[in-house]
Amino acid sequence: MTYPQKIIVLTDIHVRAPGELISGIDPVARLKTVLARATSDHPDAAEIIVMGDLTNEGSTLEFETLRAALPTPCPQIRWMLGNHDRRQPFLNAFPDTPVTPSGFAQQIIDLDDWRLILLDTLDEKAPDMHSGLLCEDRLAWLDAALVGAENRKVLVFMHHPPYETGFQGMDMIRLRNGPDVMSKLKAAQIELLVCGHVHRVISSVIDGVPSAIFKSTCHQLPFDMSPASIHLAVDEPGAYGLLLLGSHGVVVHSVDVD
Repeated sequence: MTYPQKIIVLTDIHVRAPGELISGIDPVARLKTVLARATSDHPDAAEIIVMGDLTNEGSTLEFETLRAALPTPCPQIRWMLGNHDRRQPFLNAFPDTPVTPSGFAQQIIDLDDWRLILLDTLDEKAPDMHSGLLCEDRLAWLDAALVGAENRKVLVFMHHPPYETGFQGMDMIRLRNGPDVMSKLKAAQIELLVCGHVHRVISSVIDGVPSAIFKSTCHQLPFDMSPASIHLAVDEPGAYGLLLLGSHGVVVHSVDVD
């Protein structure tokens, strides 16, 4: 079996202003290390996808810091948004990012027999500030993207998991309309749902939908399933994900970078 396509996945990079740390960890330094390792290990990767929480506070300065941290020349990166981001400062810093007619950072990538669908789950009006939502406009866009895939195998990427993971604190701020989304993904018989947000490696099959969640490039969630604070962090290695797309399906790897 051969795997003609490689997809590098990073998530939850949480860039802060220069010199600012998270629990004693420099998120910019870790991003540079993980991205350099991933692209060095896999220079033949077809795509690099960064699945949201690009910044820690969503400020203009943080997005400018992210741009300055990227290598020169910089490989093409597909950016997604998470709950720590803010849409307009992001679009100001990365104006070439595809957006829907309603202004959401969603896009489709077609690679041979595969379709990658990248969703924008950021809800800037979330009552708890951190849970996600796919509104009716974004859901209609997803429906069209799934139908348009025709005979291609489909991967769907979103920052917020649409199901419970067992980490109670994070489950309280998951995708709020998760059941609606999962029913669409089940009906479409997608190959894999890929998420971030939780800062742990998790694999699951929920109602027939296979899913993979990747660790942060920066800091990880303590392995504590009590209703602990969502802002707790442990200094475990940052990581990147690697998806191998072949004629028979997808293989998922998570790679720690010390």
